[in-house]
Order: sequence, then C-alpha cells, then structure tokens
Amino acid sequence: MQTVTGLFDNYDDAAAAVRELEESGIPHSDISIVANNSTDWYEGDRSDAAEDAAGGAGIGAVIGGAGGLLTGLGIMAIPGVGPVVAAGWLAATAVGALGGAAVGGAAGGIIGALTDSGVSERDAHVYAEGVRRGGTLVTARVDDQLAAQAQTILGRTRVVNVEERRRDYEAGGWTGF
Repeated sequence: MQTVTGLFDNYDDAAAAVRELEESGIPHSDISIVANNSTDWYEGDRSDAAEDAAGGAGIGAVIGGAGGLLTGLGIMAIPGVGPVVAAGWLAATAVGALGGAAVGGAAGGIIGALTDSGVSERDAHVYAEGVRRGGTLVTARVDDQLAAQAQTILGRTRVVNVEERRRDYEAGGWTGF
C-alpha cells in the first residue's frame, strides 16, 4: 500500500479529485478528505465528533454515508487546526489520536496520522498548515499498482505544489505546524 496526498486551495477542486479517485476504482473507504470550515461554509449535519472530538468521539456518523465519500462529510473540531469538514480513514485516525492526547497533541493527531501512513513529516507539516489556513487535504491509500494512476489524477487537478507552498510559508516566517 502507498499513500498519495494532495492539498487544494479550493474545496470544489478537492471534491472533483475525490470523485475521480473513486471513479478510477479506489474505494471511498481508502480515501480521506479534510477541509477547513472556519468560515462555516459547510453547514451539514454535525456528527458526534463535532461535539467532542477531543473526548475521543468516533466519526462513524461522519463516514457512514452510502454513495461515496463526499456524501458522508461531517463537521468536527481539531484543536490547532480548527473546525473542519472531514470524512474517511485519515480523519478517523486523527480524531482517534485525540481521544487520549494531551494538550497540544492534536497536531500529532493529523501529522501523526499522515506520517504513520507514509507521508514525510516535512510534508505532513505543510499539509496540516495548509488545512489550518483554509485548504482541503485529500489522502488515498492505494495498492502499489494504482499509485501511479492516483498520482496522475491528483497531478491533473489543481493540486498545490507542496515545495512551493512550503517556500511561501517559510518566506512569511513559518517554521512548522
């Protein structure tokens, strides 16, 4: 298994990438989406996780929708990142990590979930910061034979260049999430 990840400045671009990943045969259970919701743009049903993410609430209600990952979006709060709209395995892993986390452990939740799935820690910090600043993160666990196809899908969408984004953040004084 490999992990492919893309950061998007626009939720609609990320949603299009998710749909294309699903259409390519990647099960929605292997795709995650985490989008910043600090402006309350998404007013869908709140899950139990939205009420008490830090208390370890599960996100079964978030990811339970039939008909694709995007129908199962739910709102939750991730300390350090803020309110997010999320669904999928990465969100479940990050929220699960918060259940026993000490103060400040939320960063470890999302960054830890990414690094545990094979994303470099350096990139994981940029992805987490990108979501904090209003972006949308799409992450897919794919079989080795589908990795190139998934990368191609993300590459032909409006995915953020992580190295360029890191340079932009660092030019503004950012050193890490």
